[in-house]
Amino acid sequence: MLTFEQKQAIIESFPELTKKEISLKRLNYHFEDSLYEKTIVVEKLHPNGNGFVYVGDLLKYEKLANDKGLVNIRDFDETQLKEIIQDAIEYLSEEVDVLIEEEWISKSGTVLKLVHDQRNWDIYYQNNLEETFGTREAAVEYLTEEGFTQKK
Repeated sequence: MLTFEQKQAIIESFPELTKKEISLKRLNYHFEDSLYEKTIVVEKLHPNGNGFVYVGDLLKYEKLANDKGLVNIRDFDETQLKEIIQDAIEYLSEEVDVLIEEEWISKSGTVLKLVHDQRNWDIYYQNNLEETFGTREAAVEYLTEEGFTQKK
């Protein structure tokens, strides 16, 4: 487990975050350029190593996040901490009205659409939602395993 000082150094390596001291020697780190009301990326970082990172409704973290979209980072290593903070910053920076659509086709001619909408990667067969993924990589892995290739 990283110490408080190590976590603090990692968090402060993100120049887009601003440190704010709160009660009980805890720290919050804000992303002032957030496109949303929510600006706190790291909440209640405590000298005992406990703290939380806001990931909202990112599917990538759905098993770790509580109902407020916070993930406890107490036992995170350096790589995990850097990744979740970067994801949180991107989450608060991303315009959600940008729609990306790709068509994927199987050898038998079945066409699926991969749609990036509202931060998720959704797979549709005709107008029916088949699967939802938190990252494009996970969706592409699924499509590839199922024998689909991206339509040119």
